Amino acid sequence: MVTNARITFQRILCPTDLTADSNEGLRYGIALARAYEAKLVVCHCVEAAPLDGSPDCDDAKKLIEDMIKQHIRLPQPTPLDWECVVLKGDPATAIANEAAERRIDLIVMRSRRRPLAAALLGSVAESISRIAPCPVLVTHAHEHEWAGLSTNEIDLGRIAVAYDFSTDSELALSYALSLAQEYQAEMHLVHVLPPQPKHDAPEIARLPQTSEIRFSEVAGRLQSAIPAEAALWCEVKHSLREGQPYRELLDYVEDNNIDLICIGATGTGFGMRSLFGSNADRVLRQALCPVLIARPLRPAYTTAQS
Repeated sequence: MVTNARITFQRILCPTDLTADSNEGLRYGIALARAYEAKLVVCHCVEAAPLDGSPDCDDAKKLIEDMIKQHIRLPQPTPLDWECVVLKGDPATAIANEAAERRIDLIVMRSRRRPLAAALLGSVAESISRIAPCPVLVTHAHEHEWAGLSTNEIDLGRIAVAYDFSTDSELALSYALSLAQEYQAEMHLVHVLPPQPKHDAPEIARLPQTSEIRFSEVAGRLQSAIPAEAALWCEVKHSLREGQPYRELLDYVEDNNIDLICIGATGTGFGMRSLFGSNADRVLRQALCPVLIARPLRPAYTTAQS
């Protein structure tokens, strides 16, 4: 069972490619930085890194500064603590390395919805979600949004956790519980059972492991996954479904007007490592709300010289 420990974000990294669509992802970065009094690092990646003070670097920083000003909705008693960084190389690798070196607590980024043929090649957001040293919040255009629309505040009402009893889904639940407590949001714990194989032999029907028993056992485990004190500050709902994990989760999110999906980076039912190309990537690409990929925090790699 997950313990009720508040998670905070002190350093947030927000990548941008300087397009209008990517600019929209800054709304989430700014809103979360405001909410948690965090340092916001906005980064732009290029193939060849310009030197500080060069025209390319100055142009990128000026564009980012203008983009941030567009999303400062109301005067604040303290200015936003932010800085701009221009990185070189493969975007996913460079962003992940920068996050590790700066000990970033959360990466917030926009991802485009693309045609199937292009999606099969993967995206920068999906690549970063695989290798990031911290959680990744992925947003899309044309989805249910809850950050910085009219103010720099967060309006988070319903959170769904893809929960498969794995260690990574426990981490996803920890983040979801902390956010639910912070914003008094509803907590929806979703588990999907694989379809029961069909057998025609009469003796199979007499086996004790019927669907009813299976559902009852898993439902009991779901009930005990969330600490009892969580009911003091949020409404907890459990959903036990049967079928294809990504499809059942997406249907549940749509039916219940969910604001945020929390999902583990690996795992058995919704895992990105073992099932990438099947479940989790479809959730990232098709969800009608932002998706938080929960990953354990890992500091920068160090190479000690003896």
